[in-house]
Formats: sequence, structure tokens, C-alpha cells
Amino acid sequence: MNTVRKFSEGVGRELHQKLLQRAKEKRNWLEEWWLDTAYLEVRIPSQLNVNFGGPGPYLEHFWPPAEGISLQRTSIITWHTLQYWDLLRTERLAPQKAGKTPLDMDQFRMLYSTCKVPGVKKDTIRNYFKTVSEGPCPSHLVVMCRGRIFTFDALFDGQILTPPELLRQLSFVKKRCEGEPEGDGVGALTSDERTRWAKAREHLVSIDPHNKTILETIQSTLFVISLDESKPYSRPENYTNLTAAALTGDPTIRWGDKSYNSIAFSDGTFGSTCDHAPYDAMVLISMCWYLDQQIRATEGQWKGSDTIRQIPFPEELLFTLDEKAYSDIHHAKQQYLESTQDLQIVCYAFTAFGKLAIKQRKLHPDTFIQLAMQLAYYKLHKKPGSCYETATTRRFYHGRTETMRPCTQEAVNWCKAMMDPACEVKARRTAMLSAFNKHNKLMSEAQDGNGFDRHLLGLYLIAKEDGRPTPELFSDPLYSRSGGGGNFVLSSSLVGYTTIMGAVAPMVHHGYGFFYRIRDDSIVISVTAWKSCHETDAASLFNLFSSSMHEMLHLATTANL
Repeated sequence: MNTVRKFSEGVGRELHQKLLQRAKEKRNWLEEWWLDTAYLEVRIPSQLNVNFGGPGPYLEHFWPPAEGISLQRTSIITWHTLQYWDLLRTERLAPQKAGKTPLDMDQFRMLYSTCKVPGVKKDTIRNYFKTVSEGPCPSHLVVMCRGRIFTFDALFDGQILTPPELLRQLSFVKKRCEGEPEGDGVGALTSDERTRWAKAREHLVSIDPHNKTILETIQSTLFVISLDESKPYSRPENYTNLTAAALTGDPTIRWGDKSYNSIAFSDGTFGSTCDHAPYDAMVLISMCWYLDQQIRATEGQWKGSDTIRQIPFPEELLFTLDEKAYSDIHHAKQQYLESTQDLQIVCYAFTAFGKLAIKQRKLHPDTFIQLAMQLAYYKLHKKPGSCYETATTRRFYHGRTETMRPCTQEAVNWCKAMMDPACEVKARRTAMLSAFNKHNKLMSEAQDGNGFDRHLLGLYLIAKEDGRPTPELFSDPLYSRSGGGGNFVLSSSLVGYTTIMGAVAPMVHHGYGFFYRIRDDSIVISVTAWKSCHETDAASLFNLFSSSMHEMLHLATTANL
């Protein structure tokens, strides 16, 4: 307590004044800092530690897994993705709202033609997207297949290519790759540690100026289409293989720094992997939900013309490489392989009940799941788990996220009550409701810009910028044990109430990633953990989460809430 009091009465007060000054000068005092600290200065490999990925939702209705039609589906999905790009280009996408409050849409500019570029000390984001009123912008696509890279324009005579035309382009690439040896797999470099990749990139550019042109082509492409030969689908309630293939698949056919890699698997299913720096997952969720609805509306078919215009064939992008470049690629692959083999992923549908049953008991579905996760962690590890839940701050100018901390004293008290055989139902129920109320209150505070994690980060960074010593508060071991500095053992996020799902790696070695989507009658959860940590186990956490859900519903039912 003393450390906190000392900070708030002493140096914290001074730093806060400086922060207020910064806030007067900038429309969003946090924006640049957040991008730098959370993403661009981070040196660990992005492709597994920072990127998010997930299965495509389309297999839940018109597109069950099927061999031999993957390219047809890819051309349809690509066409719809280009229609969404056109909506953004022509500013016809309606702003999203929370209730009646419009939300900031700035991050949507980063979905297309955006790429992170590695730097030795700090990365940068290149964004080539423009709306029609702002001027012309890139319109080409990049297709990666068997370690090779191709490009073609998505427009011909100013018109978006039709699915039959896209199919012709994709078939050309596939045929070329099937009959010839694998490519050099330069894409794998994007999966390496950031400084190594930055130096490898500098080396590529130094070998041949044409390499720089190719890098520019990839950076500015609308998005990358990855033709992946794996067949990851298992069965409807188990998305594990599909999620794993999206998050940890072949590094030679993705460009890990692109804001969107659309992955087409050969069994007709889809996935994606995206760089997290330029935007938060809700941008991709919105676009995928749009795709899902379009595919539903057209029953996954193309009903337009089959005429194919005289469009030029895709062109292969060939890097000039030397021995050092080959050795860099080899190193990146090895590093990536080791880390992906260490990641445990489970992604299952909990089908006993969903949003409807929870709302019938007048409880908030998101809070319900968060508390079930707290209880599951408590059962497994016999102690509370510091937890991050995403709270959106998009009601503010260029707002992104605030940390909502679900591991409250009330939640811990309730977990203890649940574990205590002597505790009566009434007391458990009271403790549960108290935990619900506290969670809901903190969540609305965080969304209203009254959270404290970003504020603390601001105080920490203003001290650093001023060349002051790090205040004692931030070096106190309890600060990081509580999750401060990104040390949360549970990294969780509700990805929404749609058919879209995703997954991330844990924030810390002894932690978990925990993403979930809520449907009327089911909840799909993806849990990740590191196999090399012997304390954690993603499957056990999922099983205990399921039993906790049942216990909570039972408790809420006997309570006649």
C-alpha cells in the first residue's frame, strides 16, 4: 500500500500533470505510444506471439468441407472480400454503434493494403489504402503457394474481377506450382524475431534493388491469398485443427506482417492470420461476418456471368537470393517450427447452452463466461489468475482498447465460496451476484475511458520520455504479478455474438490465451497454452470451464433470478 500511496502523493502527481499537458496537445494522447509499446517496439516474433488467426466460419452452412472445389470457393470469397474493400473505398460502410453511440471507424482503413515493416529497433506500419475521394490506391492481390509468390490486379478496366475470372487466375497459380519444384519460401522470414528479420530484409534489398520492388508489391497488396495444401477440418464441434492450421501453419505461404492473410485449405475450408499492430480483431470480425452473410444470402454460389475477359495472367515475383538469404530463411523456419510445436491449442464448441439460457436468468452472457473462466482457473491452479479482458474504447477518437481486469476481489471470494463444501447455496449465490455486479461496473468504466491500465502506462512512458528513473510502483513485483506490464496469466477476449472465431497465443509462458464467441445455444472457446510450461494445460482448463458453466447455470436457476 505504501508504494501506491507514495506514488499517488509524489511522483505520480507530477507525471499526471505532464500527461494532462500531452493530452492538450494531442487529440489522442495514447495513440502513438500504444502502437509503439504494444506492437512496434516488441522484438519477439509477431507471427505466433502477436498475430491473431482463426477458422473461417463458412463451413457452418453452405460450405461443408469438400475436396476439389477449394479454388471455386476461394474465388467467391475473394470476390466478396473485394466488395467489402469497395464499400470502404467509396465510404459506404455504415459506422458501427454501441447502443446509440457511434464508434470510431479509423481502424478499418488498416484492413487492406497495410503491412508492418521490420526495423532493427522498432517496426513501422505502411498503409497504402485511400478512399476514392482521397485518390487512387493499390488494387493488386498477392497469391502465395508452395513457397512461391504471384501477383495480379483485382481490377480490369476499373471493374472488380468476377469469381470466374478470379478462378482462372488462381487456377493458373495452382497449376504452375503443382508441376514445378517448391519456391524459396521467403515469406518465412516474416516469422522470425523482429530484429533478425529487419537485418535479413536489409540484406535482401542490398543484394538486388528488384527485391525492394517485390517487397513493396507485397506490402501494398490488398491482402494475401494463401493456397494451403493441408486439410485441417475435423468435425463441427471441434475447430482445433482448423484453428491450429490458421495460427501455426506453413510460414512460407503467409506474409506474417500483412494485416490480412486469407488462407484457403485444400479441403474447402478457410482461415486467416493477421498482424495485430494496425487494428484490433473486431475489424476482421466485421469483415468476416459480412462475408458470412453474403455467402448465406447467395447460398455460396456465383449467379452472375461466366464470361472471362482478356485479363493478363498472374506474374511470379522472384527474389534474387544468395547464401546468406537462404540461411536466414532456414533459420526463420526452424525458429518458427520450434515455437509452433510448443503451442497447445484447443478450440471446442460448448453446446449445453448459450446466450438464451443465460439471459433468461437476467445475467450478462459475457460476464457469465468470464466468471466461469475465473472459476476454472481457480480449480485448476488453486489460486486466482490475473486476467486481461478487452474493453473497446472506440467511442473516443481513434480509441482502441482498455484493460478490464476480471480477477476482482469479489470474483475471488465467489471462487472460494464455490470451492468450500461447507458454504451454503444462498451464500454462493450472493457471492456470485456480487462478482457479476463488480465485473459489469468495471467493464462500463473501462469502455467509458475510466480504466486505469492505459493511464498507468501513460505515467510510466512520460517518466521514460523525461529521462526520469522508473517509478518504484512499476518495479514492485506485485505490479507484474497482478498483470501489469502485459503479464496477465489469462489473456481473454469476447470476439462477439457472430459465427466468427479466433485465437491468440498466451501473453506469458505460464499463461493462457482464451477467446470465445457467444451464440444463442452454444459457446465456442479457443484456449492456448505453451506445452513447455508444465503447470498449464489448455484441455484441462476447457474441461473445468465446461463444468463451471454448468455449476453457475444451476446456481442461477435455483436462485430464481
